[in-house]
Amino acid sequence: MSVDHYENFPVASWLCPRRLRPPITAIYWFARTADDIADEGDAPAQSRLDDLAAFRDDLHAIAHGQMPSPRWRPIFAPLAREMEAHQLPVSPLADLLSAFEQDVRHTRDGATYATQDELLDYCRRSANPVGRLLLHLYHIDNATALAESDHICTALQLANFWQDLSVDIPRGRHYLPDDACAAHAVTRASLSVLHSAPNTLKLIAEQVHFARAELKKGLHLPKRVPGRAGFELRLVAQGGLAILDRIAAAGHDTLRARPTLGKTDLPRLLWRALTM
Repeated sequence: MSVDHYENFPVASWLCPRRLRPPITAIYWFARTADDIADEGDAPAQSRLDDLAAFRDDLHAIAHGQMPSPRWRPIFAPLAREMEAHQLPVSPLADLLSAFEQDVRHTRDGATYATQDELLDYCRRSANPVGRLLLHLYHIDNATALAESDHICTALQLANFWQDLSVDIPRGRHYLPDDACAAHAVTRASLSVLHSAPNTLKLIAEQVHFARAELKKGLHLPKRVPGRAGFELRLVAQGGLAILDRIAAAGHDTLRARPTLGKTDLPRLLWRALTM
């Protein structure tokens, strides 16, 4: 599957068992479409919220065995089949929509996250549902594995935030929490002009350190996921750690440029995954 957007997780790759590719693909297109409703194009905020509400109505329709509206039937018809075949829970999918709606509202209102806990609650709805849905497909539902999955997904979301500051802030997306900014005497005005002062770099470094610690809490999870998927999860985790390394190597100055990984990083990631 070709994916044009940056993703925190691979989608229906060759490492995934063939029987699970259809449900993973259905989940992906559900999330990708809703995210595009929230992010892409130049529609006004209220129009985006109205569309997401209609999208949510279709989700609830198929969850109750009803037909979705014609508008997104190519998305919801496959998802309905996979929900029935694999007994996929509705709540993680609804949580994703809640996070996308919050993105629209925050951008429209210029809102920020007051505390780290508020930001982590957003991650709980924007990232963690994906990991929990994948574990559901592997029939892994013990509390330890779910918690480890949440740690990895939250860390990947945070890594994406700190990687993308130079992109998100001009778009009105402010993910650095107010309490952390205040602790480092960083103002929204300085962030809005992407000013890389020493105190700002210390703030980003602190957030990167938190994300790294969060990711490491989940590194036992790949051992709980069978076969090739467990190895893919190792690659995902190592990719997240590598992005955090790249941010640190840039002096944590992601206000000026967005650090990325390329094909030349793959051998190192494969080695790290093999030796975890």
